[in-house]
Amino acid sequence: MSEFLLEMRNVNKRFPGVIALQDVNFALKKGEVHVLLGENGAGKSTLMKILSGAYPMDSGEIFIKGKRVEINKPQDAQELGISIIHQEFNLIPHLSIAQNIFLGREPVEGRFIKTIAWDKMYRKAAEILGRFDINVSPRTPVRELGVAMQQMVEIAKALSVNAEIVVMDEPTAALTTAETEKLFQVIRTLKAQGVSIIYISHRLEELSKIGDVATVLRDGRNVGTVDLKKTDTDTLVRMMVGRSLTDMFPKESVPRGKEALRVENLYGKGVNGVSFVAYEGEVLGFAGIVGCGRTELARAIFGADPASGGRVYVDGREVSISSPRQAIKAGIAYLTEDRGREGLVLGLSVRENIGLPVLDKVCRAGIVNFGRKSALAANFVKNLGIKTPSLSTLARSLSGGNQQKVVLAKWLATKAKVLIFDEPTRGIDVGAKWEIYQLINELAKQGTSVIMISSDLREILGMSDRILVMREGCITGEFDRSEATQEKILYCAAGGKTGVH
Repeated sequence: MSEFLLEMRNVNKRFPGVIALQDVNFALKKGEVHVLLGENGAGKSTLMKILSGAYPMDSGEIFIKGKRVEINKPQDAQELGISIIHQEFNLIPHLSIAQNIFLGREPVEGRFIKTIAWDKMYRKAAEILGRFDINVSPRTPVRELGVAMQQMVEIAKALSVNAEIVVMDEPTAALTTAETEKLFQVIRTLKAQGVSIIYISHRLEELSKIGDVATVLRDGRNVGTVDLKKTDTDTLVRMMVGRSLTDMFPKESVPRGKEALRVENLYGKGVNGVSFVAYEGEVLGFAGIVGCGRTELARAIFGADPASGGRVYVDGREVSISSPRQAIKAGIAYLTEDRGREGLVLGLSVRENIGLPVLDKVCRAGIVNFGRKSALAANFVKNLGIKTPSLSTLARSLSGGNQQKVVLAKWLATKAKVLIFDEPTRGIDVGAKWEIYQLINELAKQGTSVIMISSDLREILGMSDRILVMREGCITGEFDRSEATQEKILYCAAGGKTGVH
């Protein structure tokens, strides 16, 4: 009998122009939290898609409890007790918790005419939720739940098929510190029940709190498996990127220029009378707990959601913005936190995505100049180090970090005066984060006003010149870089007011 619940041996996978996996070995024990690390594009997602039946492998073997198995489709993985929780939730908002958990597998009753056994479904859903002390009615529509609770529904959905192996892809990316700890408690409960977890995360600081071992992939190869209790963060970084990142936040000081953006008494969905000023060459950070109104503020400024009151000035001139088109024309760009649904058109190529907001610049007499658009895209691919087989590669085929760079390229092409970054490093690896921080430095040096929204307090403290804290749609604190601390920011985020100008 094998000591491993799961073994993946000598797995190989090739895509056109890319070797995604090369002789990769991965082994998971029963009741183990096994962290899977690597830069975007290292092969983590490909390996897990093979395990879940979404991709076929070119060669290799998979063993469950020492027995060789074939996983050719997602149903095969499910029947073998494998369940995957994706970073982007696969929930239907208008359906209840119970309906989402048992979607497509609803219990039925009736001898001749089969109907859904609603009471049985709600009872079974309540039993699963009860395993984690979640006191929410299974009849509650998912749209009424917060991000953390939706994460719990995804876990309940995975366990409803009696999964022995659960893959969690960036489960804490959108969670607060308190919500993350709640998730960790759930993971510890699962571990005690003998469930094995494959945990993918770029938040290196949290791994030792929850993980037992870590396997690191780099350029499609397994570079080692280590005991997390005996391995420091710098060692993990060197394994992931092949070098040591001596400064995780390479902030450069830039002289502050003139006023670039002024917002006065802005009201809208989730925004309650916000006023602030952002300057040329400044990185202005926005902190606060999930749901505090930061994203809603950005969307109101950009015209993605209607503002019900207030004024916006760019370069001292009042501008009327009721649509993203008007915001772009005024010199404002917005990189949304959801690059997959709003930042990119995943079915279009790298070339097409980069050229979308500047079609007028690559047209002649109303006809798109293909050569000019290709040259524009090629320049950004080179300067931003976007890893793509070609300009014609579809955006959905790129890793998360490279998708983020394409979004950046798209907005940099507009030569915006104000760039709003909403969770710019969410779900991307430590190497790609460092590159984005360097790009933020370059933008500031060029006189761009950078507004950065982030749930990562270390990122906010490490890269901002000035920090504004929000709660319930209002600004509750303002700090210069020299005086800002995690404690002060958390105090304001919790409702205390200080330092507001």
